[in-house]
Amino acid sequence: MLVFFAFLLGLVVGSFLNVVIHRLPRGESIVYPPSHCPSCGARLGPSELVPVVSYLVQRGRCRHCGARISPRYPLVELLTGLLFAYAAYRLGPGLELPFAWAFLALLVALAFIDIDTYLLPDSLTYGGLLLGLFAGFLLGRGGEALWGALLASGLLVLIGEYGSLVLRRFRDGPPSNPVGFHQVALAALVGAFGAGYGVLAGLLNWAANALFRRGFHLPLPLSLGLLPLALLLSPKGPLAALEGALAAAGALALLGGLYWAFRPEEEEGDDEPVALGFGDVKLAGMLGAWTGFYPFLAGLFIAVFAGAVLGLLFRRRKLPFGPYLAIGGAVAYFHGEALIQAYLRLIGW
Repeated sequence: MLVFFAFLLGLVVGSFLNVVIHRLPRGESIVYPPSHCPSCGARLGPSELVPVVSYLVQRGRCRHCGARISPRYPLVELLTGLLFAYAAYRLGPGLELPFAWAFLALLVALAFIDIDTYLLPDSLTYGGLLLGLFAGFLLGRGGEALWGALLASGLLVLIGEYGSLVLRRFRDGPPSNPVGFHQVALAALVGAFGAGYGVLAGLLNWAANALFRRGFHLPLPLSLGLLPLALLLSPKGPLAALEGALAAAGALALLGGLYWAFRPEEEEGDDEPVALGFGDVKLAGMLGAWTGFYPFLAGLFIAVFAGAVLGLLFRRRKLPFGPYLAIGGAVAYFHGEALIQAYLRLIGW
């Protein structure tokens, strides 16, 4: 009975997610005006808003103007319903279940918005991050949630920066003042000797840039080039040093992203090559909060594998990474620990 109820609830939530996916990137209200046909503007009645069923009864067309309705609308509804039902089946009744439903709903919305716009809205990524931290503390794993968010975002931002460095042929990138990738890389470098030291170094650099209104930054080829050496020389040992570097980088990345969410940067041209969008870094932080860091690694592997396979199949040079991260995050949430244990058994640990 719980699984069936969860499926019906997911269908209804999926119908609302269609509104979010369509309106949020356009800066429109998700509550007003009421649901209407995007072609003729006719307001939809109750019989036209029944998830999946209305689409089938109307044969995929608007009842008022006959315009074709995208099959993605029932797809989002059905997908959300199935995800909600699976969560109920896996978790059963309890405090975690409604949080899991919220997490899955966020993933669906983010994935389809990224497909449409190549953007991941801050309201959803940071909202999901905060909700994940709140759920973690409420469920008794708050420290794991916070650490997972920092490590996951730190890992992805550094992967992106090393990739961008290669694409730029090891030239320095343009700085963002008062905070940007240069401060993130500095935090990672110093963080190899202690995550707190790295965060402090990045914040001090940020404060100096804001105070003097000019950019003081260590060139990215230098900071990123010295990072492997710092990991080897750190008295903490390479693994603990790597953890500190990732946590410090993640903290600066998430704080800096939040700063720019309220103070948007001027639009830049597409001349500067980048390996990963910064929205993916924020999404990684959100996923780490919900799954923990090591399950996130399993999810990241799934995301990269799925992206590589589908990229080859569709022969597209530019693919949004958010949908693959969402797939990996959902799998990691339910099966990440089991995948990690299976891998460790496979390599004999």
